[in-house]
Amino acid sequence: MVHVKEATVITPSDQTPSSILSLSALDSQLFLRFTIEYLLIYPPVPDPNPLSDRLKSALSRALVPYFPFSGRVRDGSNSCLEVNCRGQGALFLEAVSDNITCLDFQKPPRHVTSWRKLLSLHVIDVLAGAPPLVVQLTWLRDGGAALAIGVNHCLSDGIGSAEFLNLFAELSKDDSLSQTRKHLWDRHLLNQSPPVNSLNHPEFNRVNDLCGFVNRFNSERLVPTSVVFERHELKNLTSRLSESSSSLKLTSFEVLSAHVWRSWVRSLNLPTNQIVKLLFSVNIRDRVKPSLPSGYYGNAFVVGCAQTTVKDLSEKGLGYATMLVKQAKERVGDDYVRSVVKAVSSSESRASPDSVGVLILSQWSRLGLEKLDFGFGKPVHIGSVCCDRYCLLLPVPERSDAVKVMVAVPLSAVDMYENLVMSPNA
Repeated sequence: MVHVKEATVITPSDQTPSSILSLSALDSQLFLRFTIEYLLIYPPVPDPNPLSDRLKSALSRALVPYFPFSGRVRDGSNSCLEVNCRGQGALFLEAVSDNITCLDFQKPPRHVTSWRKLLSLHVIDVLAGAPPLVVQLTWLRDGGAALAIGVNHCLSDGIGSAEFLNLFAELSKDDSLSQTRKHLWDRHLLNQSPPVNSLNHPEFNRVNDLCGFVNRFNSERLVPTSVVFERHELKNLTSRLSESSSSLKLTSFEVLSAHVWRSWVRSLNLPTNQIVKLLFSVNIRDRVKPSLPSGYYGNAFVVGCAQTTVKDLSEKGLGYATMLVKQAKERVGDDYVRSVVKAVSSSESRASPDSVGVLILSQWSRLGLEKLDFGFGKPVHIGSVCCDRYCLLLPVPERSDAVKVMVAVPLSAVDMYENLVMSPNA
């Protein structure tokens, strides 16, 4: 059980602009109106008493440069959202748990929502006036701490929210720290001119549901899974594929995401002609022209899409799947981004990814979350508050370049999935 002891609205520590800020077309996409929910677990500390006050003070200071996080999101003009910035504040919750310990996070949760109460305010609709930033500090039974941070995705992507968390952590450890990081709003930079050519976007195309895919994921119990790939395992996997296609340089992300996707699809026992997709974010900060300036913390990604049939994905092997992922990344350039902006801006189509046959994968392993020290030391577990059907690639504390793969899989497929994902040669 988790009991909330105190709820405090935290406002910026200094005067901030009172204004209405427009979000970009990419920020305003329908599928980004949810909260990124980070969960960091810290070991017991000798003297926990001053840490809550230090966190609240640091959050208040961090909200000065990141003042839109203390505003409220609302509908704007031209189908884009906007932020009403009046210093309304973020929410800080302090809670205690009488049964959860640090050891409980060494394995995946029993249920998708087992850790839900570690971020007690679950913002379902940010347009209803809820704060876009919620922080909860929960003291665990063994003296450890769970720090959950919810940032609404329409304000920031993973890279941007991680930059905010870095500042928040630095201020928690040193309240005299001068704020030298760059923090740029500048959302107009991604409201670009239309593309020269009309491009195809498979991530937005609808495919036929040949097997009740959506109903299955809505009705069948999803079981959280967690598998760690050590640095040498990733290196061996990547090297083996690179040798068979010596002219191509493959990344560990391309190989691992392809392997997880292939294992997931094969475990579900789908019809061989079902079209399946792997969707993942592609950082566009250096892919647009001109490049986005350092410190831009808005949504600066588009969705990469690898697509094929169940038959081809199963029979053509890991090399084939990896090439699909690589090609999906390489398609993304300046014109492609302009084309996406046009598609999601259209008041007629409001393009949004389909869910049929789709695995969505998000890479948190390169955000630096494992280094976040708020005065508790470094975290012993990094993940999401809820483990659901969205697959996360996570860092593993104290194990350099290892990656933890967490995803919830239908009960009927979980054993097969775990067997396949732990057997890369299968």
